[in-house]
Amino acid sequence: MTYNKYFPVGGVAGLQLQVVPTGASSWVLRTTVHGKRRHIGLGGYPDVDLKSARERARNIKDQIFQGNDPVAQKRRELADAQLERASRVTFAVAAARCHEMRSPEFKNEKHKKQWIATLEAHAFPIIGDLPVGEITVQHLLQVLQPIWRQKTETANRLRQRIEVVMNWSRVQGFTHGENPARWKGNLKELLPSPDKIKTVRHHKALPWREMPEFMRFLRAQSAASTEALTFLILTGARSKEVRLAAWNEIDFEQGRWTVPAEKMKAGREHVVPLSSAALSLLSQQGRYTDTDLIFPSPRLAPLSDNTLSKFLRDARIPAVPHGFRSSFKDWARSATDFADEVSELALAHVNSNSTRAAYARDMLLDKRAEMMEQWAEFLFTSTDRKQETR
Repeated sequence: MTYNKYFPVGGVAGLQLQVVPTGASSWVLRTTVHGKRRHIGLGGYPDVDLKSARERARNIKDQIFQGNDPVAQKRRELADAQLERASRVTFAVAAARCHEMRSPEFKNEKHKKQWIATLEAHAFPIIGDLPVGEITVQHLLQVLQPIWRQKTETANRLRQRIEVVMNWSRVQGFTHGENPARWKGNLKELLPSPDKIKTVRHHKALPWREMPEFMRFLRAQSAASTEALTFLILTGARSKEVRLAAWNEIDFEQGRWTVPAEKMKAGREHVVPLSSAALSLLSQQGRYTDTDLIFPSPRLAPLSDNTLSKFLRDARIPAVPHGFRSSFKDWARSATDFADEVSELALAHVNSNSTRAAYARDMLLDKRAEMMEQWAEFLFTSTDRKQETR
């Protein structure tokens, strides 16, 4: 094994020329600081000549004589410089890096884009070029106040996303201290509560008593979207779940449709009991060798998000696809004796208390099957069976 070699050069006690096995040389001051042995580098030879090395060594000796630790001081200076560089990272840069780190958490590409788009639209114009370490509560009020009352839900999501970026920046060492976007004990004292000022926007829905008449109209149409709409209404499902429904999710023997977690809003698998009308509709759907979709577009791709809505708009029906879930809920409350938990589970609403959680243990499948059968019977009241099973 070959070791470094040290050659005393005189002029300052402990000043030596260090030669490494590769032949490279550098100046080293070997001395004691507060009782500890120190090897202090003074630069490489020949970039630093002997005269300069001696001057540097004398300066360090003077600092040690005055009670200072040059090595510790150098470390502090490097740390301060690193912190200074870190503190110059702008909010826009931090947000982009934070967003990239969180990418695997998003359910789909749409949610991924929405997350950063909210910041780009509302936060970047005001704080995008500011170093994260300089962002204050006052800066955030400039971002949030203009939209806090008019777009409360958007503003609240914006605040939450800024808080995430600032937390990420703190852990990265780009900023220190309290998070200026924190709600409790911070912005909560300066902005009205979102829960008390936001305007609830309900989806346009048909009154439940008008649903049988609408179903007669719907079953008389021949548009590509009518079968999907009929299935959506019969099952109380969301548009995405129906548009992406696949044959391998249907159990005809059990009369059930199992929607995978990745297709559900809450990210949990959902089992839908199918009424005889829903099973009849499915049994008459054509199957294609090039797709497993139940309701494909003419190009055998998933129906677009706008397809079902466009049919209703063109037909001048004052409702949107999601609104039929409200029609179903209103019917269940007004025209049946089923407990509220049964229709809540049918709609795949997230359980919010221990009572519903207790009901949810077996998903109330038998009760829900009975309810969905009654819903289908109501929808097709005074509708002949040929129309029902077209």
